[in-house]
Amino acid sequence: MTPQSKEIERRFLVRNLPPDYLQYPSLPIVQGYLAIEENGNAVRLRRMGGDFFLTVKSSGTMVREEREIAISADQFDVLWPNTEGRRIVKDRHVIPYGYLKIELDVFKGKLKGLIVAEIEFESVAAALVFQKLEWMGIEVTENPLFNNRYLQHVEKLEDVWGFL
Repeated sequence: MTPQSKEIERRFLVRNLPPDYLQYPSLPIVQGYLAIEENGNAVRLRRMGGDFFLTVKSSGTMVREEREIAISADQFDVLWPNTEGRRIVKDRHVIPYGYLKIELDVFKGKLKGLIVAEIEFESVAAALVFQKLEWMGIEVTENPLFNNRYLQHVEKLEDVWGFL
C-alpha cells in the first residue's frame, strides 16, 4: 500500500465459510483506534502478523481515502495503550480469486461469529461489476455499522445483527 491512496472496497457478510478457506494463508490481526472523528475519519493502529501500521482513513463506504505507514514494534507498543476499549481481534484469510484477493476476516473476542469478506478493486467500475460468490451473504458495503471503526465499540454481536 502506498502512503496515500484511494481504497475501493466492497464488503459482504459470510454465514457459511467456503469449504476450502483454511488452505489459504491467514494472519492474526489486532487493531485499535487512536481517534475517530464525528464525521467518521479514523486513525488506527494495526499489528498484522509481525508487521505494524498506523493508518488514517476517511469516512465513506465503498470509496475512501487511506494513508498507511509502516511503524516499528516499539512505536506500536508506545501507542497501543491509547486504544484501550477500542480494539478488534480477527484472523484474515487471503483467498485468491482471479486477479482479485478476497480478505476473509473471522472475528474473535466479543465479535466472535462475525465473518466479513472484503474485496478491494482498482476502480469503481470494477467494483460495480463484481458478482458476489455463492458463499457470500448480504452486502454491507453501504452499512456503516459494519465498518471496523464502528464495530470496535460494539459490546456484543447481537447489537449489530439487530440492524440487518
